[in-house]
Amino acid sequence: MQPEHQKVILVTGAAGGIGQACAEQLLNNGYAVVGFDREAAGRAPFNSEGYKHCVGDISRTEDCQTVVQLALDSFGRLDGLIHWAGIHSRYTWEELTADEFNKVLAVNVTGSFLIAQAAANTIKKNKEGGAIVLTGSTSVIHGTIGGGPGYGGPAYVASKAALTGLVRSLAKGMGMHNITVNGVMPGVTQTPMIANYSQENLDYQASQSAIGRIGQPEDVAGVGCFLVSDAARYISGEMIIVNGGAAFG
Repeated sequence: MQPEHQKVILVTGAAGGIGQACAEQLLNNGYAVVGFDREAAGRAPFNSEGYKHCVGDISRTEDCQTVVQLALDSFGRLDGLIHWAGIHSRYTWEELTADEFNKVLAVNVTGSFLIAQAAANTIKKNKEGGAIVLTGSTSVIHGTIGGGPGYGGPAYVASKAALTGLVRSLAKGMGMHNITVNGVMPGVTQTPMIANYSQENLDYQASQSAIGRIGQPEDVAGVGCFLVSDAARYISGEMIIVNGGAAFG
């Protein structure tokens, strides 16, 4: 069993990108971490005693409950959730089908609710409460229309817009259990989602940032880690933009 002061955080999307960077930051700062992803996580420091991993589908209630139970079985408690997992869709409104739209909503919206629900049902048993962090996107601000590599279309943008309402509703509903709920809205970040960007596009995206570069996974992950820390215990219901001061429009 972990020391009483050590927090246990569930991180989704932990096998790569922002989720992997987040899990690594938490482990390096003394947290115990339970990772959840469609894929296995094999690289160090994920072989440490402080890390457990579960492979599953975020849109399935049973899988969300299973990973929470893994936290309890492995570490005896759960103190927080940082939910990065999601899927992308670049279909334009002319190309988009009902099946594609519903698939994106099932993972990005319903999945966000299901993992938050499963985590909160355990976190609320802690006298000191805990924290939940969900993931939106600045595509909601820009209103991206899809079509190009990495550009989110209507299904993706609508799913991420729904996260703002979900965060605010859950913040009020879970607040009585001393659980904070916030969201992170990343801008363009160096993850597999932008693997097909041309160099010209990458240069353009960097030029839109006030600090002249696109985000790295560690830049975004650090905000999620902050939001589950004691330093953020009086922040709830907020959507925090992390895009290097990129111009909106």
